[in-house]
Amino acid sequence: MDVLHDDSGQALLEYAVIVMLVALICVTALTSIGGTINGFLSSVATKV
Repeated sequence: MDVLHDDSGQALLEYAVIVMLVALICVTALTSIGGTINGFLSSVATKV
């Protein structure tokens, strides 16, 4: 077994980094538009 050329864990690490970046982008987007959604839902609630 050649430990120096074993890259089986490399793909898993790359997928983990991609998932982490996508999650970070989603959290950032939801945080930035959260106030807008809150204001919209509040105005709908007052009209009902």
